[in-house]
Amino acid sequence: MSGRRVKQMRTQAIGGFLFGKKSLKEFVMDKAIFLVLLMLVIVIAIINPRILRVQVLRDILMMSSTKIIMALGMMFVILTGGVDLGGGRMVGMAAVISASMLQTSDYVRRFYPELGQIPLLIPILLAVIVGTLFGMMNGMIVAKFKVPAFIATLSSMLIIYGVNSIYFNMPPNNSQPIGGLRPDFTYLGSGSIGFIPVIVIFAAIVSIIVWFILNKTVFGKNVYAVGGNPEAAAVSGINITKTLVGLFGLCGFLISLSGVLEAARTGGATNNYGSGYELDAIASCVVGGVSTTGGVGTVSGVIAGVIIFSFINYGLTFVGVNPYWQNIIKGIIIVSAVSFDIRKYVQKK
Repeated sequence: MSGRRVKQMRTQAIGGFLFGKKSLKEFVMDKAIFLVLLMLVIVIAIINPRILRVQVLRDILMMSSTKIIMALGMMFVILTGGVDLGGGRMVGMAAVISASMLQTSDYVRRFYPELGQIPLLIPILLAVIVGTLFGMMNGMIVAKFKVPAFIATLSSMLIIYGVNSIYFNMPPNNSQPIGGLRPDFTYLGSGSIGFIPVIVIFAAIVSIIVWFILNKTVFGKNVYAVGGNPEAAAVSGINITKTLVGLFGLCGFLISLSGVLEAARTGGATNNYGSGYELDAIASCVVGGVSTTGGVGTVSGVIAGVIIFSFINYGLTFVGVNPYWQNIIKGIIIVSAVSFDIRKYVQKK
């Protein structure tokens, strides 16, 4: 082999090595917050290995299921560079609406004493329809009046909570926690098919559908386009208003569905259900790689973000960390995740 050929091969090898190092550095920077949280998960597991028991992991997965559905809904809004601050209150509204109509006939404090045993699907559909309409209203406000998403959804958060509280305070309930839910309803949240919880199956089905919408439909491609560059999307013929109304409506649908399943999982509901859930959903999305600047994000990333975030929440309680410290840690995670995301955006520009 000639000396020139050997030198060329050596140069290519060195170049490949440097490129590999560069790629590794970029990967670490890109996934920094994710890797840090993964390390925190490992630390929790080392402190108390019992958290790795199959039953505990199953419980974490069940708790994560409703949050996965909610985070996937939130993902649609974040992909456009916005955020839905009313998500938590929408969870509470859907939980109260569905639970109020699905109590057993012999329960002492029934929300509707004279209401018979109506089909399971009716209250569930009513709850998700109301949530979808509120979501579409947010989308219309953002699209037509150019109101920033966080302002529009902040307003709807107050409206939803007010409406839900008025409904919850109706006699004869008078703001009493709603309990005594029907077994066919609670089965959706706490039942199992074999070893697999029904609620996990719901989350898996929703995840597949959302993946299909985002990756295999024109609407999904429009969502990414509007989030990446709305001006270019408009020039290319994409109906911005229709896309925004649709994705906000889909967000409302998924968040309301998660509220219904949360009521089924916990066996009750109050008007304060879901308070703060939107922050967990936003954090999980950002940790999972959904960019707050819009146009970037995957379903698998969101699922991973939710599971890791849920594991940390559950794990901190499991190892005896004070709830007030948990809030501090959660806040640090959120601001760190967003900071890393903004840094990546600035470096790309």
